[in-house]
Amino acid sequence: MSARGKARRRAVEILFEAEQRGEDAREVMERRRLHSEALVSPYAEELVLGVTMRRGELDEYLETYSQGWTLERMPAVDRNVLRVGAWELLFNDDVPDGVAVAESVGLAKDLGGDDSPRFVNGLLGRLQQMKPTLLG
Repeated sequence: MSARGKARRRAVEILFEAEQRGEDAREVMERRRLHSEALVSPYAEELVLGVTMRRGELDEYLETYSQGWTLERMPAVDRNVLRVGAWELLFNDDVPDGVAVAESVGLAKDLGGDDSPRFVNGLLGRLQQMKPTLLG
């Protein structure tokens, strides 16, 4: 797995843990740095902070384009994979759109359920199609 792939996975883990515990993701990230040997790379930090800062906007896009799925109904892992993927897709010009989608689908395969990869691919694909309108 590439360094960025590991960073994406770590970011999803941090965001998931924060959501499950009802804590701020920045606090979870700092706790991991202090009390764990698991590395939080600069890119993982960028992802966590990016998603945290734009979470309302990201969640609105995800719910709007998920075709009948509310955020609460989505599995928590999928929801956080989608947040990371949507942030990369919409707000990180260093990552090509196709890479953002493909990497998120890979995370969904590794971390989610049987239907997760297809769901993540479909929803991020819709966001990719709508990107010019969303950010225009």
